[in-house]
Amino acid sequence: MEERMDTVHPYLVEAAAEAARVAAGVTPGVLGTPSGCGDWDVRTLVNHWVVYSSHGLEHRAQRLDLPQELTGRDFTADEDWAARYAERLDLAVAAWAAPEVWDGDIDLGFAQQPAPEVATLLWAELVLHGWDVAHATGQDFTLSDGGAALLLHVVEKNAALYRQYEGFAAPVDVPQDASVYERALATSGRDPRPAAHVV
Repeated sequence: MEERMDTVHPYLVEAAAEAARVAAGVTPGVLGTPSGCGDWDVRTLVNHWVVYSSHGLEHRAQRLDLPQELTGRDFTADEDWAARYAERLDLAVAAWAAPEVWDGDIDLGFAQQPAPEVATLLWAELVLHGWDVAHATGQDFTLSDGGAALLLHVVEKNAALYRQYEGFAAPVDVPQDASVYERALATSGRDPRPAAHVV
């Protein structure tokens, strides 16, 4: 599957809308509970999700570094954090809507990487951590069949590297009749069974 604007951006629009919906369903009472992602609580997970999947996504499109003050911010301290996150997601999606943004490379600080690959990896982070948040808060993070196929492609392509840097856990066994989405989650080290991370 070739990673380019017409094959990725529609799923970015889809995932951003789903992420905004899931964020709106996170209640204050669950923020201090375990997330199922290592020793992170839900608050830490949500803050990571917010900064990299919205601010980070927008900044990469603009070829700008992410300000350090954003990476340490507790977004959930604001009562309307979910609404603000939805607004930032809209800006990020809009930033990647221009065809020229998908041209050339993006300087990641440690390497140059083609813009379509960067966009696709950030999209996958939006989806995977969106699923983590949903799973930890008793919600679902849904994807279309096309989005699930793209996620499996991205996860399989990058799983070995991500495991090397502890970005993914070991793959989880799933039944042979598991869906494409479930296989993608399992390959990334997530247990797709509904109750696995619910607290």
